[in-house]
Amino acid sequence: MSANLIISYDGTANDDDALALGKMLKGAGFTLALAYVRHAHEFDPRREELARHDAEERLDRGADLLDDPEVARHVVIGASTGAALVELAEREGASLVVFGSDYRTAPDRVEPGTSAQYLLDGGPVAVAIAPAGLRAGLDDAITSIAVPVAGPRNEDARETAAALAAKVGATLAESGAESVDLIVVGSQPEATTGHVVIGGDVRSELNRARGSVLVVPAGAPLLP
Repeated sequence: MSANLIISYDGTANDDDALALGKMLKGAGFTLALAYVRHAHEFDPRREELARHDAEERLDRGADLLDDPEVARHVVIGASTGAALVELAEREGASLVVFGSDYRTAPDRVEPGTSAQYLLDGGPVAVAIAPAGLRAGLDDAITSIAVPVAGPRNEDARETAAALAAKVGATLAESGAESVDLIVVGSQPEATTGHVVIGGDVRSELNRARGSVLVVPAGAPLLP
């Protein structure tokens, strides 16, 4: 079965946060997959074998943390992690890619890394970003979801939030200012349908966020 949610995972602590968020979203009905991007093949056969083994071990560790030995695992090659993940998502028919925050992010804050930012600047799938330290609650659930007043509070974000809340039994809040587990925001109104484009107002929401953030493509609510 093809996955409709891909977790970008390299075995680092902040990508363990992405695992935690992916596991929470699985409760909404998503099928998960793990993806690790290598940037090039090794010319030396022995070094290539070691690199391939290292990548597979990282993904196996992720599967162990998810407590899901059957989860799909993908090792892909690409000079750009973001571009490689877009290609994988399109090939798999995935509608969402989940990232951890940048490795320098303070605990409980959200900060997109370079790869997440690539998808936030015109990517064709929804993007979710876990706050730093979410891995401490690997077995937690999403109990509250907000569609912030600031930013493009469009119907796509509201429809997505309502669908997710119904699936996981979460409460809906009107503002992300209060403590919530997941904040849902939409893309800019002028964005091409099916693509993610965020403006300064959404970036402000990212800066204020204390929970995970989900950015929905224009005209394409995320309905698991």
